[in-house]
Amino acid sequence: MIRVMLVDDHELVRTGFRRILEESDDIEVVGEASTGEEAVSLVRKISPDLVLMDINMPGIGGIEATRRVMRVNPRVKVIAVTVHSDSPFPSRLHEAGALGYLTKGCPAEELFKAIRIVASGKPYVSNEVSQKLALAKMAGNDADSPFGKISQREMQVLMMIIQGTKTQDISDALCLSPKTVSTYRHRLYEKLDVETDVELTHLAIRHGLVEGQIS
Repeated sequence: MIRVMLVDDHELVRTGFRRILEESDDIEVVGEASTGEEAVSLVRKISPDLVLMDINMPGIGGIEATRRVMRVNPRVKVIAVTVHSDSPFPSRLHEAGALGYLTKGCPAEELFKAIRIVASGKPYVSNEVSQKLALAKMAGNDADSPFGKISQREMQVLMMIIQGTKTQDISDALCLSPKTVSTYRHRLYEKLDVETDVELTHLAIRHGLVEGQIS
């Protein structure tokens, strides 16, 4: 039996995945978390075999949560399940320790397949993501995404900024000083050629890092 933990800030999404997985004879949902912080804490308590991890969540988010989960229990396998099929997320998650990457629009059969493959210790990337990664490499490695040139830590700070997280809260979540957080914010402005958090958020929406509409 593969013991799976669900991590997503939307209860309806978790409920949907749980109901789908209940149809399988070899997969059991053993826990749920709504934030990255909760996920790390729950992994310590229940030691699941595999975590289905959302990326864009309040707090530290899925990428940092994946990294921390791997530190807590390196035997846990992580599959990212997200609305984002474009880079830089697949490569960022791979660096953090995730073995699989799925979009939330994948069919149930692919979800089952990915869980079984990753649980066995092998990587799995959905066809949609694989195609986009291949196209990105053919175009010159992140040629279409300005976010390909920022560091892992800058990506963490960026995701929290565009969620509206306050500087002090970013500082607390990532164990950085407020001054260091401000330094990362200004580096992001320079690298991405923006001047405000609003412009940064609009850029993220245009490139699919977050869902939303540009007013």
